[in-house]
Amino acid sequence: MARADLDDLLPLFLEEAGSRLDRLAVLVPESDRDPASAVQVRRELHALKGASRLMGLSEVADLCHRAEDCMDADDTDGVEDLLAFVNQVVEIVDELQDTASEPSMPTTVVQEKRGSEQMIRGGSGELRVATEVIDALAERSARMRISARSSQAPVQRLFDLASLAERGHAEGSIEVLTELGASLRRAALELENTTKTLHLLSEEQLDTALKLQVQPLRPFLRTLARHTRDIAQSLGKDVEVTTSGGDVQLDRRILEAIRETALHLAHNAVDHGIEDDEERQAAGKKPQGRVHFSAETEGDRVRLVVWDDGRGIDPDAVVQVAVERGLVNSTAAALLSDNDAYQLLELPGFTTRDLATDVSGRGVGLDAVAASFRSIGGDLWIRSAMGEGTRVTAEVPVARRGERVLIVQVGDLALALPSAAVRAFSRLKPSILVREDGRTLIRQGGEEMTAVFLAPIFDKPEPTRATLVETNIGGRITAVIVDAILGEEEVFVRPLPAVAGAPPTVEGMAMLSTGRPVGVLSLQRLGPLGFGEVQDPKTVSPARESLRVLLTDDTQATREMLRFILEDAGFVVHAVDTAEEALSRIEEEPCDCVITGIDFPGLSGIDLTRKVRASDLYSDLPVVVVSTRDRPADRLAGLEAGADAYLTKQGMEPAHLISLILRITGETFDKLD
Repeated sequence: MARADLDDLLPLFLEEAGSRLDRLAVLVPESDRDPASAVQVRRELHALKGASRLMGLSEVADLCHRAEDCMDADDTDGVEDLLAFVNQVVEIVDELQDTASEPSMPTTVVQEKRGSEQMIRGGSGELRVATEVIDALAERSARMRISARSSQAPVQRLFDLASLAERGHAEGSIEVLTELGASLRRAALELENTTKTLHLLSEEQLDTALKLQVQPLRPFLRTLARHTRDIAQSLGKDVEVTTSGGDVQLDRRILEAIRETALHLAHNAVDHGIEDDEERQAAGKKPQGRVHFSAETEGDRVRLVVWDDGRGIDPDAVVQVAVERGLVNSTAAALLSDNDAYQLLELPGFTTRDLATDVSGRGVGLDAVAASFRSIGGDLWIRSAMGEGTRVTAEVPVARRGERVLIVQVGDLALALPSAAVRAFSRLKPSILVREDGRTLIRQGGEEMTAVFLAPIFDKPEPTRATLVETNIGGRITAVIVDAILGEEEVFVRPLPAVAGAPPTVEGMAMLSTGRPVGVLSLQRLGPLGFGEVQDPKTVSPARESLRVLLTDDTQATREMLRFILEDAGFVVHAVDTAEEALSRIEEEPCDCVITGIDFPGLSGIDLTRKVRASDLYSDLPVVVVSTRDRPADRLAGLEAGADAYLTKQGMEPAHLISLILRITGETFDKLD
């Protein structure tokens, strides 16, 4: 490994090595037919070899040297061998990156001055910050404190003026009232100037602070690529994995929030998107499949795309399953476009256990995946073409801050729409309304949009004059009709739990600057409701008995916590503390789902999963692994053993676990009380 006296340079080396490996991933496949690419590959390998030797990373240096020898060899498999060496280097660099990311000082915070940078170490790891950023934060904080203190003077003056007004009222003096009016105006101007200064400073302070939270996506994309290669190798599939957009910056908190869901998308792309060799050859495709991860910045949003050149998704099969599940009626199903059909995959209650092989797996976790992105102010949509591949696009904010919402009026209600999804708004002209096939559409400027009227949804009278708000819902333009626009604010949105009893169109609550609470609308739920095809799963599924869950964990605290979460959701839970006892319980008494940890004395959770899958009686029993282990190799081991899902305990949301159990058991939310 790296020499101890060069540990301080390791982050710089890893950053440089990551950039070179990204370039090699693009150049190597072209090196056998493009001399310029071959020359550049040699340069990158030589530079990486030299830097590795200086760092004392002899294993990396040797692999680079062997890769150079591979280029000199007259071998038809030269590119494949070269890629193998580069992938080995990627694995070592990734391991070094993981090690370097671990907190080295868990309880104290130390700042080390290093030229134009300072290193801040603490419980969450290390952060390199430019000195000018720290200086700007300190200076602006001082200015904000001064401005805040200066606001005390006009406030005191207002109190004095209140006393003066009381005296003027008692004496009935015109002179006092005149003086009062002039003084109030001066106090208001002073307070206005102070407020503007504080607002400007706070905006600048927030922008500067958020810069400390963002980081390049290169390590994240490389982790996705490595995970995808591991999945492909385990499935015996030949897949070329590429990335682009590594320099795009994203808030590390948002990155952590979407990490698991992005891995699910990567797994689906290989496992259920890329065909096997025979199927690809029959379709006239190259034997090697392709998966590409990309990132790009658009304004204050980051767009992430997972693309594969696999079999694609059959929209007719999706609609057929949705009709069978009662999520859409057959009459309305005939009116759905292909893109509408793909959005059905994101509905709760839609499970791929009902799908034919050609789309199997594409819906696994998509409702939870979409909910994960939307819980942080993002969005997700799917586009596909049969035989050509699938593109899953997710948009998230660059940084986590207050969410801007458009405040709209519906009857006597004030509601909020996420501003990021609002394209435009205008007065609704009756002449552009068209009713067709039981739907209400908006046609203007050569464009057609589905119209969603909020008044009937909230049992309010339709307004005499309405406002049209154009929104982008899952890549689909939808017109939301409201009474009026009240303004725009920046708020913190708090999600509403299912037990709150809120309408399905309301996904959260926010507090306005006036202190008034407002409901925040779910544009994704408005989309289907707007064209009247999709029904709420709660209303269409017949009542059933509660799901029986077998819970296995050797830690009593964890076992009781999970038991509480599951029983509170209406499940019947049997908890045991060993995998052997769980296996005996399965044989003695049927259950609907197994939740297991990994580390047990004797039989492990992975072994338990394998035994379940090998059984003739209960091989189809859903199994969820819940563990503290969060390395890609651990997830891969769980999934290879046959687990339906692998969750990490760190940051696991109860709602995600409940939704997952309902989905993999083929049930919907009618199971809950």
